[in-house]
Amino acid sequence: MSFLAEFFRDPFTVGAIAPSSSGLARMATVAVPRTGSPVIVELGPGTGAFTAAIQQRLGGRGRHIAIEVNPRFAQLLAARYPGADVVNADAADLSTVLAQRGLGGADVVVSGLPWAAFGEGLQRDVLSAVVAALPPHGVFTTFAYVHTRWTIPARRLLRAVRSLFDEVVVSGTEWSNLPPALVYYCRRPLPTASRAAIVAAQPGQSFLGATHEQFVH
Repeated sequence: MSFLAEFFRDPFTVGAIAPSSSGLARMATVAVPRTGSPVIVELGPGTGAFTAAIQQRLGGRGRHIAIEVNPRFAQLLAARYPGADVVNADAADLSTVLAQRGLGGADVVVSGLPWAAFGEGLQRDVLSAVVAALPPHGVFTTFAYVHTRWTIPARRLLRAVRSLFDEVVVSGTEWSNLPPALVYYCRRPLPTASRAAIVAAQPGQSFLGATHEQFVH
C-alpha cells in the first residue's frame, strides 16, 4: 500500500506524505517499559512505524492496543502485527475501546496522530480521552514536525499538554525523519478534578506502578 496514495486520498486523517523514520519511532516509544505487563495504547499507527518499535520493546508482554481510523491501514496492521490488538476506530473513542476490553486505562499512550490537521474541537476531544485513560504514573508521548511548530494547531497542542500534565519534556530534533520532527514526553497527568476544569475551560487492568525508566534523548 502506498502511504503517499493514502495521504492524497484522505490528508486530514493521514497527515503526512511518508511513514515515520525508525529514529523517530525509537524516540516516541522510549516510555514503553521493558519490564512488567503494561497496557500500551497507540493512536494513529498508520503503516506501523511506531507499532514495530512498541512490539519490540514489549517482547510479547502486556497489552498493545493500536487504534487506527483508516480502514486500509488497520487491515494492513492487523495482518502485519498479530501481537497487537488493532482497532479500526477514532482516537476520541479511546475510553470505549478500553472498556470493551475490560481495561480501566493504559500505562502509556503513544500518539502518531496528525495534530496539525485537527480542528480545536477534535484536538480537545482526543486529549480529553487520553488524560482520562491515564493513571497518575501514566505517560503520553506525541510528536510534532519542526516546520509546523509555530502554526496555530501546533501551538494549541503544546499549550494543552502543558496544562494537562505535570511535566512536558521536548526532545531534540530527529533530523532523519521526513520532515524533521521532535517528541513531547508528557508525564504525570493532573488529578481528575483539575483536568476536567482545564478541559472545560478550553474551546483498569493492572498498571505498572509509580515509576518508569528514565528517558534518554
